[in-house]
Amino acid sequence: MKKAKDQPAPLDADLFRQALDGVIPLQPSNRATLVKPPNPPHLTRPAHPAPIQDTLSDHGAEDNLLTEFLRPGISRMTLRKLRRGQWPLQDSLDLHGLHSDAARKLLLEFMREATQHGLRCVCVIHGKGRHSEGGEGILKSRVRHWLTQCAEVLAFCEAPPQEGGAGAVKVLLKSL
Repeated sequence: MKKAKDQPAPLDADLFRQALDGVIPLQPSNRATLVKPPNPPHLTRPAHPAPIQDTLSDHGAEDNLLTEFLRPGISRMTLRKLRRGQWPLQDSLDLHGLHSDAARKLLLEFMREATQHGLRCVCVIHGKGRHSEGGEGILKSRVRHWLTQCAEVLAFCEAPPQEGGAGAVKVLLKSL
């Protein structure tokens, strides 16, 4: 017959009692018992969110095409980590074929939603502009220019070829 594993051997139980011989239990203390504070109420989104203020400017967008951007005061290592994929993409926005005004409005809405949901890394696909006049896309330069004006954008860089290449940017957003 086998012994149950849960029961200590009689010798061990005797040794334990001998070790505790003469031990006096502690007296109850006069400590106050802490009450756990109530959980904060869950915030609900309003039925009609406030309209987004369109503060983005197109002025100077076509002057120089940015391939990367880093907000002042942010380490260059942040941009390097973004390029190397240290932050996984959490969402993406495709602006192919949209006119400038519609794309700007959609980009603003997307950025607000992304920051409200606590996303850190998103991809904005604007297209390469091969089919537009001059072979250089208007949205390509404007989207990158608009992103530099968004306060929640810390950095962006061109996406790697498998994620869209020159037709997309990976964007790093501020954490809440």
